[in-house]
Amino acid sequence: MYTSLFDTYLTDSFFSPARTVYVVSDSQLEEIKRNQRQQELENLEASRKRLEENYQSRVKILDEREHELQEELKALAPAERKTELPAEETEKCAVKA
Repeated sequence: MYTSLFDTYLTDSFFSPARTVYVVSDSQLEEIKRNQRQQELENLEASRKRLEENYQSRVKILDEREHELQEELKALAPAERKTELPAEETEKCAVKA
């Protein structure tokens, strides 16, 4: 009988999905589930730890930058006052004259 290329494609074991069935006892299934949950819990804890470390690192960087900006503002504030003083003195002189 003649088989089409389509039929050959579908019946070829290379292309057909292979299903593997495992038979385990209830106690083994419970052990597998417990191990999976334990692994998931450990992954969550490790993820939380990395997240908290990254958060603390960013907070430290932000605090350092905030401190730098405050210092720059302090350094600029007296310079601004010095430039303002001559203008005030000029006004006082103009009022006296």
